[in-house]
Amino acid sequence: MVKFLDSLLGRSTPSTEDDYMDLDLEAFEEAEASAPAMFVKIAVLGDIKESPRIKDEIYNGNIVIADISRLKMDKVMYERVLKDLKEVAKDVNGDIIGLGDQRYVVITPNSVKISRDKISGVE
Repeated sequence: MVKFLDSLLGRSTPSTEDDYMDLDLEAFEEAEASAPAMFVKIAVLGDIKESPRIKDEIYNGNIVIADISRLKMDKVMYERVLKDLKEVAKDVNGDIIGLGDQRYVVITPNSVKISRDKISGVE
């Protein structure tokens, strides 16, 4: 402890090999290895120009919950974007479902399916 304080205060003595220790990096490597397999991303779609970013997220294996309520003002744009997102879900063998009076869309990547059964007892 004295050597440590001396080195902080500028009164250091020549260091020896005994002053150093090996760090165990296994814990650090395990933390990196346990990174999430996927993320749930939130998006707001107001234009078809924004759909490529959502498609990229799906292709990267993430789930996207997109607010498409702004698109409902333009029926043609709304249908084009939904068609585009459905194709992406089909392309990656994922799934897509509308929620909240078609205000939101959930798109999933490969091997993630959305159950159409509600959990609550209220129908």
